[in-house]
Amino acid sequence: MVKIIDIHCHLTFKEYETDRNRVIERAKGELSGVVVSGVEPRDAEQALELAALHEGFVFTTLGLHPIHVEGKTDQEIGAYQEFISANKRRIVGIGEVGLDYHWIRDPLRIKRAKEIFVEFLGLAKEFDLPVVLHFRSTGGEAIEEGLKIISDEDIRKAVFHCFTGKPQLAALICEEGYYISLPTSILKSKSMKKVARRIPLSFLLTETDAPYLSPDEEERNAPQKVKVVYEEIARQKKSDVEMVDKEIERNFERLFGVELRR
Repeated sequence: MVKIIDIHCHLTFKEYETDRNRVIERAKGELSGVVVSGVEPRDAEQALELAALHEGFVFTTLGLHPIHVEGKTDQEIGAYQEFISANKRRIVGIGEVGLDYHWIRDPLRIKRAKEIFVEFLGLAKEFDLPVVLHFRSTGGEAIEEGLKIISDEDIRKAVFHCFTGKPQLAALICEEGYYISLPTSILKSKSMKKVARRIPLSFLLTETDAPYLSPDEEERNAPQKVKVVYEEIARQKKSDVEMVDKEIERNFERLFGVELRR
């Protein structure tokens, strides 16, 4: 039986308040594991609690999403970084962190977001953890800038979560040894399909970004819907889902240093 992986979702978000445990139990029937991303201090605490409740199935990365940088003092961010440090053995990565030029456009806010981004990259290096990267912009400039930053900062292990860039940019990322994660919105994206077709399977990962990016417009996204990404990758590669599953699992374990339960 194929057991699939969702490397990035937000099961702590309010969209799951009424049925969170049921959603997770349903996911356990089809998935080998999910990674929940903590995007700010309160969310990080909830993510760790969720991982403790579902040990071996729910894994956690902790970071500071660029939209949450604003409004936080240096002291608050420092305290959060100390919290992450205290829980470093309970997480599998740092993230999501990065640059967001969709929501953040003021030059001073962008400058601060970059500074904080680099600080969190420092945590990843200190703890020898991979980084889950969030880069969002209209023309791909956030991805290009982000790639340069992580390369300059000598980041060895990283995944470009919810990759929306062009295949040529994806190829540059893979040349640097980084992974690309394709989301469930691949069904509506010609560019993502081209990336799935052209990028070696050894550099691809799969995600939902749930509760967002549902392949069914009328429904909330959920981890098990990641199967549409596997199916689309297999279609683009003219391969089968079982082969894609084996490679994605290998990539996951290699990046996050986690051996999934069989």
